[in-house]
Amino acid sequence: MGIALIWSVIAILVRWIFYKRRGAISYDSSDQTALYIRMLGACVIFKQLFSRDVRVRSQVGFQPDRRGSHPYLGIDFRTLHAHAESTGSIPARRIRRLFSFQRHLLSSRFLRGAPHLNPLHILDEDYCGQAKCMLEKVGSWNFDIFLFDRLTNGNSLVTLTLYLLSHYGLIELFQLDMVKVHRFLVLVQEDYHNHNPYHNAVHAADVTQAMHCYLKEPKLAKSLTSCDILLGLLAAATHDLDHPGVNQPFLIKTNHYLAVLYRNTSVLENHHWRSAVGLLRETELLSHLPAEDRLTMERQLGSLILATDISRQNEYLSKFRTHLDQEDLCLGNASHRHFILQMALKCADICNPCRPWELSKQWSEKVTEEFFHQGDIEKKHKLEVSPLCDSENNSIADVQIGFMTYVVEPLFAEWARFSDTRLSQTMLGHLCLNKASWNAMQPEASGSSEEPESEPEPSSRALPQGSLQS
Repeated sequence: MGIALIWSVIAILVRWIFYKRRGAISYDSSDQTALYIRMLGACVIFKQLFSRDVRVRSQVGFQPDRRGSHPYLGIDFRTLHAHAESTGSIPARRIRRLFSFQRHLLSSRFLRGAPHLNPLHILDEDYCGQAKCMLEKVGSWNFDIFLFDRLTNGNSLVTLTLYLLSHYGLIELFQLDMVKVHRFLVLVQEDYHNHNPYHNAVHAADVTQAMHCYLKEPKLAKSLTSCDILLGLLAAATHDLDHPGVNQPFLIKTNHYLAVLYRNTSVLENHHWRSAVGLLRETELLSHLPAEDRLTMERQLGSLILATDISRQNEYLSKFRTHLDQEDLCLGNASHRHFILQMALKCADICNPCRPWELSKQWSEKVTEEFFHQGDIEKKHKLEVSPLCDSENNSIADVQIGFMTYVVEPLFAEWARFSDTRLSQTMLGHLCLNKASWNAMQPEASGSSEEPESEPEPSSRALPQGSLQS
């Protein structure tokens, strides 16, 4: 009741400023700044009231109603990978919130009847020069998503996806409302758990950037429809939405309600898909399209996201290999195009070992940290420790070498057969060099052992990174 009242007051305040003062404020730089100051001040006040309301509800026995909070074993997904924060970090978080609110004000010009402008004008006004320069090279395989996330103040997913939607002309083509687009992307970014070392909004932005690189490949660029491109970008941005930072076996053995709901089958992927559909409907992003078209797009979005289930890796890889052997892929066929989009998303999801070493190494450390943290939780609650999650028996090098050998190499070898381009050869080259680098680290990790360790046997234990956690 309290939350509803707060948002009602916010709506009244926004309407009052936009309409009552519209004639009194000229939108030159100084007056625009004054308007921001008023609105940002209101944002702080209502944020404090909202936080107080949540605390009161918690004290009387009500849990905050927010996506991403899934209790099991008394563990809260929102704080699963959280570390103690110093008081000095609080102002930074508040500043990020205020900047996000400012972006909303910029995009809301459309509500005030401002003349139609290219959607990129928002980017021109909102992005700092360095971030904008990086966007000009967003199709480069060396794109540093970590740097880009810092330059955009933690808003890499919103920034990148909005830019790509504009770049492909999808906003105009599908007549998407810019305010709804922005709200959808903000909600998507917020529903990623940024306390997760690996499965967070930066990973989603990285996968979206990789998907863009694949969409530019000659075979795809000349065959995919605008609808295919829209679905590919949306699937990449939402493919791990609301990921809890633990894998499917963990949810199953703790009898989590999601595992029960989806009958222990593609539990996380089903949840990511349903969460994405929920946000599409909540923001009414596609509400102007015919109902049948909306449902078709939601189903196809689900098909793409479900393809990232690593437990079905061999199924998709075998089908891909058969098509290539028989040379019967026809991208004029809608079902074949959709299958290639599935394979492209699978590649984008686990492409970290194919990035330059400086980027690949960071991702490897982050995913291993997430694995080991899950293992620590399993030990704490006296559960069987999942494969690759025991920090005492596994090293980053072990995990990565097994993953590259039995998951990444077979997939990207077939992708190179399908699309034998400079990008494919670059990815395979980085993969080879990165594997050699991890191999070189193994003797150091094993101590005084002088004999090289034998490569792990192919098994389900060699399925980390975007896999066990997918």
